Amino acid sequence: MKTTITSRHFEASEQLKDFANEHLQKLSTVFGRITSCSLVMEEHPDPDFPQSAELIVHIPQKSLTAKSAKSTYEKAVHDVVENMKRQLKRYKEKKLQH
Repeated sequence: MKTTITSRHFEASEQLKDFANEHLQKLSTVFGRITSCSLVMEEHPDPDFPQSAELIVHIPQKSLTAKSAKSTYEKAVHDVVENMKRQLKRYKEKKLQH
């Protein structure tokens, strides 16, 4: 699985990149056929939840997207990965039923 981590309008620390990469690797345990995933972190204009994360996961014949805005990048990344896990499980169940 190819992963891309992008930070818009700020420089992400290595610690934050490692944290994000560690969480992204957990997606492959849910669905093994992920070809690539792209995580984009950026400042959000909402003062209550200033950090946002967007995750795009490419699987054969489909792309899935999840977004989250939280008070820290770590919380946003965790939330977006959990959301994507649910989407992948749902997709996997639908594929097995057909």
